[in-house]
Amino acid sequence: MNTIRPIGIVGYGKYVPERILTNADMEKIVETNDEWIVSRTGIRERHIAAPEQATSDLAYEAAVQALKSAGMTAEDLELIIVATITPDTFFPSTACILQDKLGAKKAAAFDLSAACSGFVYGMATANGMLQTGMYNNALVIGADTLSRITDYTDRNTCVLFGDGAGAVVLGEVSEGRGFLSFDLGAEGSGGSLLKLEAGGSRLPASEETIQDKKHFIYMNGREVFKFAVRVMGTATEEVLRKAGKGKEDIDLFVPHQANIRIIQSAMQRLDLPEEKCVINVDKYANTSAASIPLALVEAAEEGRMKEGDTILLVGFGGGLTWGASVLVW
Repeated sequence: MNTIRPIGIVGYGKYVPERILTNADMEKIVETNDEWIVSRTGIRERHIAAPEQATSDLAYEAAVQALKSAGMTAEDLELIIVATITPDTFFPSTACILQDKLGAKKAAAFDLSAACSGFVYGMATANGMLQTGMYNNALVIGADTLSRITDYTDRNTCVLFGDGAGAVVLGEVSEGRGFLSFDLGAEGSGGSLLKLEAGGSRLPASEETIQDKKHFIYMNGREVFKFAVRVMGTATEEVLRKAGKGKEDIDLFVPHQANIRIIQSAMQRLDLPEEKCVINVDKYANTSAASIPLALVEAAEEGRMKEGDTILLVGFGGGLTWGASVLVW
């Protein structure tokens, strides 16, 4: 990637709601058990938003932390991108609602929809804008409140999802640091495998769509699993090639936290030991666009990255989409 100026992460923050829904709690809701959930997914608990919380509220908490970490105020912000599939409303965008809550009056703001790949898509978009000098900084947030679109009578999907937000501030960094490459892709032909069918212009809300539970996540788990294993590998190899790096150069691997088996498959393909991989799916489950930033920020807070480390981020999601990035911390 030919860079005009090096752009990287200069601040970060995260937020998860206080309420925790454990596997023991799930046993009281649907016919399932802890051993079944853990053995197949690696998930032990998930955080659930309070009734009064919307996606912008989760994003706000993460944004405040990220701005503080970057040593910036909201007035300094020039661009806000919120990656989400659970916006507060179709419009105004969650990013515009957040802009008002933060008081970031000078910032352009928009939402981005690429499901679980959204955060990487958002960073790639902001990176391009900052490299050209269009903006000097950007707040990129992955935030989702999946509990609002989860069918808690469907035992195959309800154990998989949680709520949360992760945020980064992007800005110019010293030469040799920052983003080295991105690889984004989509396979729209697989869109029917993971979808929220109703509520848009194709199938507006009606008594029938509500009765048929078309406002909840539908997922063909077997086919999505196969897609995920495939693209996690190919996207990783392609983004490393673009960065001029090899598997041996990876200091920390930050994958989308959807399923422990998918993560383990990617680690095997990269010949990576577990200590080089961030795994927190057990605590948060799949939080869609928030998944990768939650893992990244948690690793940063735990001191798992040092300056000069090569970090690989990769995710997949509805669309179907995928996104990967290599950056030097």
